[in-house]
Amino acid sequence: MSWTCATLLALLTVLLALSWSPEAESASVPSSTGSAKDPQGPLKKIFMKEADASNFFRRRTRRGAKSQDEINAEQRQILAADERRREFHEQKRNEFENYAEEENDEQDERTRESTEQWREYHYDGMHPPQ
Repeated sequence: MSWTCATLLALLTVLLALSWSPEAESASVPSSTGSAKDPQGPLKKIFMKEADASNFFRRRTRRGAKSQDEINAEQRQILAADERRREFHEQKRNEFENYAEEENDEQDERTRESTEQWREYHYDGMHPPQ
């Protein structure tokens, strides 16, 4: 029980110290009521009135028809994603083709060398080497 009292006392002390510090005043939100009702400058572009916001959600229900701009934007996103996917798979295919070609070339070289060694070892002197 004593540790809970100590923890509570420490938390209250920290809260009191933070509320009296000058940084708390500069970080707090101004309490002027005029700016909350009528935003100015770039805030006017971000926030909309409450009635407009509720109308926005009422107008666009789950089964509501999308505007042509929304359909076009979604199609552009889908096409861009398809293009990125196509480029990615093409790059991977090219990498694998290069790897397979290099591997085949190395295998052909090893086969050629082993064939030459076999011919040199089994050469009987009767027929000239090819």
